Amino acid sequence: MADNIKTALVTGGSKGIGYGIAEVLINDGIRVAITSRSSVAAELAAKKLNEIKEGYALGVAADVRDLASQQKAVDAIIGEWGRLDYVVANAGVGHFASIQELTPEQWHETIDINLTGVFFTAKATLGALKKSEGYFITIASLAGTNFFEKGAAYNASKFGLVGFTQAVMLDLRNEGIKVTTIMPGSVASYFNDHQPSEKDAWKIQPEDIGQIIVDLIHMPARTLPSKIEVRPTRPGGN
Repeated sequence: MADNIKTALVTGGSKGIGYGIAEVLINDGIRVAITSRSSVAAELAAKKLNEIKEGYALGVAADVRDLASQQKAVDAIIGEWGRLDYVVANAGVGHFASIQELTPEQWHETIDINLTGVFFTAKATLGALKKSEGYFITIASLAGTNFFEKGAAYNASKFGLVGFTQAVMLDLRNEGIKVTTIMPGSVASYFNDHQPSEKDAWKIQPEDIGQIIVDLIHMPARTLPSKIEVRPTRPGGN
């Protein structure tokens, strides 16, 4: 179904930041495909999102660590909607431990999802983004510029992601593709098995990140905010 309605892909979009981004994009009139490693989670989230605007959400099972899986997701989006305009590389994981306790498995999962997974997302989507002269956005973290105790794996992945995104921005701006990395501080999400509650009201909310993305999409075409740091206005609700 090819028409003039813009479409987006949000990886890791079945809950948390990704889901909040999808909600805001749909409310802005953009169709959104969300991915999750679980087909059940992706489809359930898409069903809920379609209550906002029927036919505006698509749930696809895909693992960002698998390039073929991501390419299959892109093929599904093109098959359903005929285009891909915006990509939000959001899927992420966190393992936090001293280097003495950090396991090789935890290291590899963090790097494979948070960094290599974004590389695969780019490789799978750039062909479609060239056609649409679209936008590639990564969700990094303030941990990509501020190191902390027990953050060896997570810091490495996010420092790497910030550098990766900025280099890709330089690679692609002459191709008509915009590239931005967003670096949030504390967000009320399900990250690292956290359960959001009223105690998280002081934090950045997922829909706040979604609004930043909508604002980026509507920026004048000649202007590119390539790296955005965002943090709670009042830390700890003070």
